[in-house]
Amino acid sequence: MRAGRTAVASMLALAALWLAGCQDVKTEYAYPDHRYGRRDPTGSNKPVDSVFGPGGGLSILGGNRAPAESGGAGLGVNSFLWRASLDTIAFMPLASADPFGGVIITDWFSPSETPNERFKMTVYILARQLRSDGLKVAVFRQVRGPGSDWQDAAVATQTATDLENAILTRARQLRLETVQG
Repeated sequence: MRAGRTAVASMLALAALWLAGCQDVKTEYAYPDHRYGRRDPTGSNKPVDSVFGPGGGLSILGGNRAPAESGGAGLGVNSFLWRASLDTIAFMPLASADPFGGVIITDWFSPSETPNERFKMTVYILARQLRSDGLKVAVFRQVRGPGSDWQDAAVATQTATDLENAILTRARQLRLETVQG
């Protein structure tokens, strides 16, 4: 029993000496500073980079005044084409929209005038510049066949071209509004 007490007393004495040795360590307290933007949570107070780039956010409508030709920073595609595409196909329900890849996919839409046919669109924005070859629209059409089954049907090539032209016209309008202030 006495040996156990001696061992415990020895351990306590060693712990006290070890803690006393840490007394002269210079400690620098660097807490994250949240007053001036986002900071590194490890306490280095360096600004944290964002996944959206140096601006830290999306500039869909040119909010941080990026060069007008590129259509804004933060998106992988031209923001004027992106916004114009969403405006032009707003009457259709969206299934998916990827602003970094530049792909907008709508869900099937059946106009009230023709309930036995439905349409689906995919818009591809291929460039960061506002150019006609930086945009491609694919239109799909189905008609209701016998037995209420939907069957694929042909779409006039002019339909996709007309949609592309409508998107480009709207993108040019958005660009002019941004440039003119």
